[in-house]
Amino acid sequence: MKYWLFKSEPFKWSWEMQKAKGEEGEQWDGIRNYLARNNMREMKIGDRGFFYHSNEGLEVVGIVEVCAESHPDTTTDDERWDCVDIKAVCDMPKPVTLKAVKANEKLSKMSLVTSMRLSVQPVTEDEWIEVCRMGGLDGKTLKPL
Repeated sequence: MKYWLFKSEPFKWSWEMQKAKGEEGEQWDGIRNYLARNNMREMKIGDRGFFYHSNEGLEVVGIVEVCAESHPDTTTDDERWDCVDIKAVCDMPKPVTLKAVKANEKLSKMSLVTSMRLSVQPVTEDEWIEVCRMGGLDGKTLKPL
């Protein structure tokens, strides 16, 4: 399993909207950055990710799971752009702020710190476990600590 971070502006697509999609999930569309697209092309069903509110909140608010692998983005006719589908798994008991991530030396190399503008980012297993811990979750079981 690999880990990822998905950024969304909450006024466009919020965590509450994502949760409302239930088991069917929602395509993570509209990505027009080659590196972010390539990250999605690497994703497999069952990979997990952080749902991050950007611009407003600046915090990890939930956990998602990839429920459909890379496929054409239906919001464009341009064949260069793909997307994956993700579904909500659980809330982050305590949202993890960007400020807290930046203050944690264990996360100094995390893409959220080093590649702030990238909308779909890889997360290492160690980063996953640490951010989950900060948010009150066991990174392996996703059960509250």
